[in-house]
Amino acid sequence: MLPKSVTTWLAKHGHGAVVSDHSVSGGCINDTRVLRTDAGSTVFCKHNPAAPAALFAAEAAGLQALAIAGAPRVPEVYAVDDHFLLLEYLPPGPRRADYWACFGRALAALHAQGDEHFGFAVDTYCGDTRQPNAACPDGYAFYAQQRFGFQAQLARTAGLIGAREHQRIERFAERLSDWVPVQSPALIHGDLWSGNAHTTSDGAPALIDPAAYYGWPEAELAMTCLFGGFAPDFYAAYEEAAPIAADWRTRVDLHNVYHLLNHANIFGGAYTGQALAVIQRYLGE
Repeated sequence: MLPKSVTTWLAKHGHGAVVSDHSVSGGCINDTRVLRTDAGSTVFCKHNPAAPAALFAAEAAGLQALAIAGAPRVPEVYAVDDHFLLLEYLPPGPRRADYWACFGRALAALHAQGDEHFGFAVDTYCGDTRQPNAACPDGYAFYAQQRFGFQAQLARTAGLIGAREHQRIERFAERLSDWVPVQSPALIHGDLWSGNAHTTSDGAPALIDPAAYYGWPEAELAMTCLFGGFAPDFYAAYEEAAPIAADWRTRVDLHNVYHLLNHANIFGGAYTGQALAVIQRYLGE
């Protein structure tokens, strides 16, 4: 059931009364719906009465930051509240023939947006896990402390790992500079798997459900490989347009340890073991 605050906002801002309301797939965290009103408006609504207080505000901030000319399209933010987010509805459509090449070039344009520090103006969320984003000039320290280290502490607190595994993750995080080349902070989506790669009604690429921050471009590309990967044209176009290290694919598993640990903290299951196996391979233990 829609919260009254949603219908009140729509009426107050000239969108009229909701006349149709149907659920759409949108992940396992929030209830997602397309709302149509008697004033002819169509709005995408996410709501969750149990959401962390800052979750929807963080997503809104991420979408607004990602709205860069030349980058993949993102939905416009209409309204945000502790328990709901109202967005422009981007009706889906079939991919045009050059979808993946356009997507790769557009993501390169997004990653061209830099900053002096890693992090973001606010803490964001990957799923419903908070991502600390305190400004940090050192990418190795940022990822060690605010990504891998933070996830390790969550897993330890939840009883998913013991002291020995926790220490192993910390040793891995301390050695990131042994394996990862220096990269300047780039604006990234932060949770770019196939489910967050949308196709608009005109067949163009768009981004939804960001966990945005200024981070390593390699970490973004690695996430695209985690659940099957994107089409070859995407990577070819990206590599042609962006100054990415030619051997970035050799570090995909390393970067995805973060997302495996996050999935373990959200869903449990075998993700913990997968993350620890990668770490063991890198440490040689």
